[in-house]
Amino acid sequence: MDGAQVTELMQAIGAKAQAAAADLAFAPSGAKRDALLAAADAVHRDRAGIIDANRRDQDDAVARGITGAALDRLILTEDRVEGIVDALRAVAGQDDPVGQVISEWDRPNGLHIRRVRTPLGVIGVIYESRPNVTADAGALCLKSGNAVILRGGSESAHSSAAIHACLQEGLRAAGLPEDAIQLVPTQDRAAVAEMLRMTGFIDVIVPRGGKGLVGLVQREARVPVFAHLEGINHVYVDGAADPAKAQAVVVNAKARRVGVCGAAECLLIDEGYAGAADLVRALQAAGIEVRAEGDLAALPDVVTATEADFGQEYLAPIIAVRRVPGVDGAIAHIRRFGSGHTEAIITEDQAAADRFFQRLDSAILLLNASTQFADGGEFGMGAEIGIATGKMHARGPVGAEQLTSFKYLVTGDGTIRP
Repeated sequence: MDGAQVTELMQAIGAKAQAAAADLAFAPSGAKRDALLAAADAVHRDRAGIIDANRRDQDDAVARGITGAALDRLILTEDRVEGIVDALRAVAGQDDPVGQVISEWDRPNGLHIRRVRTPLGVIGVIYESRPNVTADAGALCLKSGNAVILRGGSESAHSSAAIHACLQEGLRAAGLPEDAIQLVPTQDRAAVAEMLRMTGFIDVIVPRGGKGLVGLVQREARVPVFAHLEGINHVYVDGAADPAKAQAVVVNAKARRVGVCGAAECLLIDEGYAGAADLVRALQAAGIEVRAEGDLAALPDVVTATEADFGQEYLAPIIAVRRVPGVDGAIAHIRRFGSGHTEAIITEDQAAADRFFQRLDSAILLLNASTQFADGGEFGMGAEIGIATGKMHARGPVGAEQLTSFKYLVTGDGTIRP
């Protein structure tokens, strides 16, 4: 497609999304729930076809040299497809955020004021290799009364199309406009550039992908952005940590799935903690390459870390390890190298935990729990459209409630201002 054709295509998609958003803003909660349940049933019924489409995506990815964590993010297994089904049903079962009264009060002048949740309008989601984003984003936008324009990566084109067909089936079954969830039908990169300029049609852009994609969107978007930059996540093991808890959490935080944004990328260990070598060995036993400094670098099979190894989002079986002088040393390191995503402290000292929580401002902070819980589903949101690391409007997992704004409804009785 040439540039003019891409512009024409995207303008048409935007206009249809706007029209659908106007209907969705007051769509009955039951209709949205029914659409999501029907979509979940369709994904379950068509799971063999979805997995077959995903194999085509995998074959294409391997042919292009995609391996490791990037390939893992693309793969759909039976369990992962059932995870999509479960997420759709979970979102369907949530309370509808649209119309919820956030707060209300009366004024001495007789006015009654309510602050009420309202949809954002049209949301554009630009993502790379994760086909489950198609379902998660579609479900959360629908639940929150927003139309969505999905632009998936070429890596997951077949999988995303198969999942999108199920979402469309759900919309039809519930009598809702099919244009509420649209999938951009071209992989032409000009479509992304066009979305970033569509201020007349799109109210917010959500990028899901690597640093390159998110950076591009942040630099070039004229539309407001919910940014999920990097998951440079830290686990700090305090001197007062329980050794069994520390080992379990550290290994899970890194090794459960190394390619997700909640994976730990750096382990910080209090200089007073006696079990540092045990943590290193446990990580190695889980298949993780450890890059460490000082005495830990002298342990068998440990790679000597350089300063460049810290502040990295590896998304791979690699972790950087550093000893620090207590909780303040951990805080200083995270402030310097962190991305504002997720940090965990392992300790039995409540004062240390309180200091960690008070003095760090990442979107998610955990005590004695794995960073892999940085996930909307684990937060009870059913799914997430991303983890927002900015400080405006939405932070942390972005679920249906975070995809709403609010308006004020003011009631008087012939009330005039003197």
